[in-house]
Amino acid sequence: MATCWQALWAYRFYLIVFLLPIFLLPLPILVPQKEAYCAYAIILMALFWCTEALPLAVTALFPIILFPMMGIMDASEVCIEYLSDSNVLFLGGLMVAIAVEHWNLHKRIALRVLLIVGVRPALLLLGFMLVTAFLSMWISNTATTAMMVPIAHAVLKQLHSSKASGDLEEGRENPTFELQEQSPQKEVTKPDNTEALPVPPAPSEPTAHQTQEQILFTQGMSLCVCYAASIGGIATLTGTTPNLVLQGQVNSLFPQNGNVVNFASWFGFAFPTMIILLLLAWLWLQVLFLGFNFRKNFGFGGPVQEQKQAALRVIQTEHKLLGPMTFAEKAVTVLFVLLVLLWFTREPGFFRGWGNLIFSNAKGESMVSDGTVAIFIGIILFIVPSKFPGLTQNPEEPGKLKAPPPLLNWKTVNEKMPWNIVLLLGGGFALAKGSEESGLSKWLGNKLTPLESVPPPAIAIILCLLVAAFTECASNVATITLFLPILASMAQAICLHPLYVMLPCTLASSLAFMLPVATPPNAIVFSFGDLKVSDMARAGFLLNIIGVLVIELAINSWSFSIFNLDTFPSWAHSNTTTHCPNDLANSTTPGP
Repeated sequence: MATCWQALWAYRFYLIVFLLPIFLLPLPILVPQKEAYCAYAIILMALFWCTEALPLAVTALFPIILFPMMGIMDASEVCIEYLSDSNVLFLGGLMVAIAVEHWNLHKRIALRVLLIVGVRPALLLLGFMLVTAFLSMWISNTATTAMMVPIAHAVLKQLHSSKASGDLEEGRENPTFELQEQSPQKEVTKPDNTEALPVPPAPSEPTAHQTQEQILFTQGMSLCVCYAASIGGIATLTGTTPNLVLQGQVNSLFPQNGNVVNFASWFGFAFPTMIILLLLAWLWLQVLFLGFNFRKNFGFGGPVQEQKQAALRVIQTEHKLLGPMTFAEKAVTVLFVLLVLLWFTREPGFFRGWGNLIFSNAKGESMVSDGTVAIFIGIILFIVPSKFPGLTQNPEEPGKLKAPPPLLNWKTVNEKMPWNIVLLLGGGFALAKGSEESGLSKWLGNKLTPLESVPPPAIAIILCLLVAAFTECASNVATITLFLPILASMAQAICLHPLYVMLPCTLASSLAFMLPVATPPNAIVFSFGDLKVSDMARAGFLLNIIGVLVIELAINSWSFSIFNLDTFPSWAHSNTTTHCPNDLANSTTPGP
C-alpha cells in the first residue's frame, strides 16, 4: 500500500496533466458556448499554474492551441499577443539591466551607498534596504538579492567577531562576499517543473557561538534584503513583471485608453507608495529584530568600536577591489540615465513630452512608446565599445588592429534573459483578449453587479487582501494574470474606474513576504540557513497587512489626480456600461 502511494506521489505531475483536462470537460460539453470554452481554458491554465504540473511558460502557450480550436480567436490574433508592446518594453528594459549587471555597476552603487550609511545597526538595515530597493527598481529582484545577501552576511560576520580578520588587514578578497554568476552549472534543477533559481553563495558556518541578539540581527538583515527587493520592484513599470502585465492587459482590454499607464504615470503613483512601505518595513523589522531600544539601535552603546571598524573595512576592501570606474561602467551609466530621462519626458501628461512634439499622430498622441525607447537604448548597447576607442593591437595576431568588444553581446543577453517570462506575459495577454472576445468578461460583469452597493474602498481592500494571500502560494505573474480580466469586468459592471481596482491589486501581487516559496528573493535568503519558516511568516504577516493599508492610502489619495479615478472613463464604456455616468466623484472620492 505504501509503495502504491509513493508511486502516485512520484507521478503526481503526470496524473495532473492527464486527468485535469478530462475532469473539467463537462463544462464545455454541457454548456456549448464560447464563454464556457474560454472559462475551461482559464480554469485549466489556473490549475496548471498553481500546481506547476508543467513549467509556467509552457502552460502560457495553451491559448495558441485552445482558442483557435474552440472558435474563440484566430491563431494569428492569439500569437500577436505574445509580442505586444509591453513584452517589447520588458525585453528592452532587461537588456539595460543585463548591461548594468554585466559590468558590475550595481555592485559599485551598493558598496558606495553602504560606505556612506555606515554600520550602526538601524542605519545598516536602512542602508541595505535602500540599496536593494533602488537596484530592484531597474534590475531583477532575484539578481539583486543574490548580490546583496552575501554582502550583508560578510558585514555581519565582522560586526559579530571579537577581532578583525587578518585577511581584511592584508586587503585580501573575502570569499563569502562574491556574487555567484548564473550559469548552467550554477543552477538547481528541481525534479518538478518549478523554475530553477541561481545557487546562492554557500551559507555561513553554524553560529552556535552567537548570542540571541546577534542571531536576531542576522535574521533581520536577511529579511530586510528580500523584502526590500520585492518592495523596490513596484516603483517602476519595468521593476517587476506584474506591472507590465497590468499595462498590457489595460491596453488589450481597453484599446482606446490613450496610454494611461505609462512609465511616468506609474512612477508618480507607485514610487511614493514604495518609499512609504519601505520605511514602514524598516521600522517593523527594527522593532521585531532589534527591539525598542532605539538609542542602541542607532549605535549608542552597541558593539565595540573595533568590531564596527572591521565590518566597515569589509565594505571598503571590496569597494577598492572594484578599482576606478571603467569606460564601460561610465558608458552604461550615461545610457541608463538617458533611458530614464527619455521614459519620463516622452508623454508625462502634465506637459507635452518629446513624443507628442516630434512623433505625434493626427490626434497629437505619441506614436513612440516606452518599449520603443527601451529597444533604442538596448540596440545602442550593442554598438558602443566597452573601451575607449583607439588603435589597439590584436595580441593573437601581431600587426593587426583589434576593435574593443561592445558593451553588450548576444551571448550574454541570451544567457541572462528570462525568456520564460516573455512567454508568460504573452499567455496572460492572450487570456485577457480571449475573455473579451468570447464574452466571458461581459458575463462575469453581469454577475458582479450586486457589488455596486459596496463602497469602492471596501472592494479595493478586500481584493488586495485576496490577491496578497493568493500570491503567497502561486506565482505573482500567474496570479495577477488571472485576476485582472475579472477585475476589469467587475469595474465596468458597477461603473467603477477599472484602474481603481486593477492598480492596487497589481501592487498587492508583489506583497509576497510570508513564505520562502512565495518569491525567488525569499528562497535565496532562506537558503542561507539563518531563518525558519516561522520567522519569515511572523515578520511577513504584519508586513502584508501594512502593505495593503499603504496601497489603500495611495489609491485613495494621490492616484486620483494622476489617473482621474473620480470619473468613469470614456474608454472603459462598453455595451453593458451605457448607463454609467462620466462623473462618479461621489462614489470613489474619499471624504474630507
